[in-house]
Parts: sequence; structure tokens; C-alpha cells
Amino acid sequence: MIKLNKITKDIPATVLAKVDYFNPGNSIKDRMALKMIEVAEKEGKLKPGGTIIECTSGNTGMGLALTAIVKGYKCIFTTTDKQSKEKSDILKAVGAEVIVCPTNVEPGDPHSYYSVAKRLEKEIPNAYLCNQYDNLANRLAHYETTGPEIWKQTEGKITHLVCTAGTGGTVTGTAMCLKEQNPAIQVWAIDVFGSLLTKYFRTGEVDMNEVHPYISEGFGEDFIPQNYDMSVIDYFEQVTDKDGAIMARKLAKEEGLFCGYSAGSCLQGLMQLKSRLKKDDVVVCIFHDHGSRYVAKIYNDQWMMERGFLEVKTFKDIVNGRAGKRLVTIQPGQTVSQAVELMKKYDIEHIPVVNGQETVGSVSEGGLFQKVFHDPGIKTATVEAVMEHAYPLVAFDTPVERLSSLINKENGAVLAKDDKGDYHIVTKYDVLQSLAK
Repeated sequence: MIKLNKITKDIPATVLAKVDYFNPGNSIKDRMALKMIEVAEKEGKLKPGGTIIECTSGNTGMGLALTAIVKGYKCIFTTTDKQSKEKSDILKAVGAEVIVCPTNVEPGDPHSYYSVAKRLEKEIPNAYLCNQYDNLANRLAHYETTGPEIWKQTEGKITHLVCTAGTGGTVTGTAMCLKEQNPAIQVWAIDVFGSLLTKYFRTGEVDMNEVHPYISEGFGEDFIPQNYDMSVIDYFEQVTDKDGAIMARKLAKEEGLFCGYSAGSCLQGLMQLKSRLKKDDVVVCIFHDHGSRYVAKIYNDQWMMERGFLEVKTFKDIVNGRAGKRLVTIQPGQTVSQAVELMKKYDIEHIPVVNGQETVGSVSEGGLFQKVFHDPGIKTATVEAVMEHAYPLVAFDTPVERLSSLINKENGAVLAKDDKGDYHIVTKYDVLQSLAK
């Protein structure tokens, strides 16, 4: 349990994070994965040498895969194409077979990851489909472990539980335990826009018009899993894909907690409800998994920008801020004196050497100074004879932070082409200017 200090500084209540990425599989799903297998063994549904089958976004699969290694089972997992590649790669690394299915199909579609898993259970001898959505061992795990831990760690002072809602196991099982201890504890479930859970909670209606594709991972549903007992949940709050992703990054930078997508959404949901909290309240947010599984997604600037989630300064922004100044270039056959004159005329330090449409080298004020100082006669030499290597070519929308790592003693500038195919240059001075604004 870790106290949040910076992001929640304006909240009068004490906000604690139940960080579950310290489990062997780096997520809270380890708890229910082990429990589902233990119950299946006890009930005779899973026998030695059998095959565990599950539809999973990755974390449940990791818990099951680790359990399978210890107990000697095989694993086949179905997942959706919206899940991060890291999750599938990690599952394969621990010996599981992973089948990727389309996201944008209804649960009953034969190609959905639910349907494929059911089909495999029928086709493979001695196979067991865990079905974390309807398997009540899921919520039992949290009733027996997560709930009691939170009660003990807060010394019974918890007043609010905040948790993202997916299969329903974590939020329901934990809530059942805590409300047995104190029925006054408020349980807030955090959902994503595009999921039907919130409307179902509020109206009891399964409205498929609520369902549309969303990017958030690990929570939200397009059906109602049997693990839910809505009577132990007091409120549902929806969070956008963008807000959840941005908050996850904020958690890493401001609280030092490198968590997954759902953790950001969980905290964002709390921030949207902060006006309901009082000074003596003790809030526990459940952070399900580790950020390492989202490095290519929410922790990748390019991925975030492509979805409009991140507004960062880029090469393009620097160029647009220079009021249309043209790029000064020089040809290989021109003289060093001409290069020096261009630098003086335009007050620049770096000039790309261009042959036709191709950049073949570069000349810099510092480099030419050293050469002319040691050999004054070199002024009449051609640029080709003294030029340095060409500047690195980057994408026009490369973030400024990335540019700063490319500009060094060897590379005094970087180049990029705009949509028209025209070259532009950014120097160390340009980067410093942009960061200072």
C-alpha cells in the first residue's frame, strides 16, 4: 500500500494505492489465476497433463502460465488485436500458445476471442476453459485475499474503494469482503466509454448501443460477466481512453509508480469524483499491473500522438515557429569561402550539402573554423573536400525530446522532409529555444 502525494494533493482525503504489480506475474490477476486452477483441480475439471485454455488480455494469461509451469499443464490463450504486443510476447516467453482474434466483433461471433476459446475446449482432449468472466473463483480470490489485505493494511479505516471494472472479479470480490467488515464503505467502479457496464449498473438494461471500440486495456466489457454482484457497488464512473492514458504517464512521472493503463484510468476516475471526498476519508485505489506491458503504447510518444492523446512539441512545430525561413544549402562543388559567406549572411552555423535531391554531407561553422585555422589556403577548396557526414534524417513529427538526443558533437543538426518533400533543419539552438517557450 503506497500513499499518493502529488497528484492527489488537492484532495482532502488520504489516497492510498494498492499496488499489485509486485506479484510474480506483475499483476493482480495472479491471485485469481491460481485460485481458478486450484478450484478446477478440486472439482476434478482439470487433470494432470491437461491444457488450460483462456481468453485473456494478457495479465490473467501470465498468472495462468506461471501456475501451469509449476503444476505441469499446457496453456493456450486467445486475446484481441487491441492488446499490447508486449503482453503476447511475454505469454509466449513463458511457454503459452497465443491466438490473436479481432476486437471489433460481438462476443457471439465465431471469430471473437470468447468463441475461439470455447471451440478449443471442445476440440482438445483434457482441456479446461477457465472463463474468468463467469468463473466465481475469480471473485472468491479477491474475497479471500485482496479484501482482507486492504482491511488490515488500512487498520479498518478505509472509507472508499476505487477499482476499474472488467471481469468483475476484483471489484466485486474485494467489495464483498470489505462491506462485510463495514457496510458504509463506498465502492466506486471505474469504467471506460464504449463499455456497457455503467448503463447496466444504472438501469439494469443491457444496451448494445452503448458498445463501441475503445483503446483502454484490461477493463470495460461488452456483456455482463457472472462475477458481478452490482449490489456491493455504489457508483460507476466512466473515463475516456485519453484521460486514462495521460494519467498513467502522470503517475510514473509524479508519483514514481510505473503502472498499466487501468491504473491511470482508476486514478482519473477518482479525480473526477474528488468533490465527494472529505478530510477524514481513506481512499484505496487498486493499481492492477506494471507499465512494462505498455511501453510500446501509452508510454510511447509516437503512439500517443497518433491517437491525439499527447500534445508535444515536434520538429514540425519548431519549423512552423520560424515564420517560413527557407533552408540554406550548398552544393559539393562550391567553395569553402562561399560556405563561410552563407553562414555570415544568414547568421547560421550549419549548412547541409545537397546534391540534387540528396543530402550528401554537411559543413559547420566550428568544423570550418578548425580547418581554416590550420590551413588558410583551404578557402578555395571545394566543400566536397572538407565536408562532414550528412545530418540525420528524422520524421517531420519527431518529438523535441527525441531531437535533443540526436543532436550532439557529431551531429550539430537534424533534417526532416515535410509533406511536400522539402527539407528543413533543426539545430541545438532551435531545440533550446523551443523548450524555453
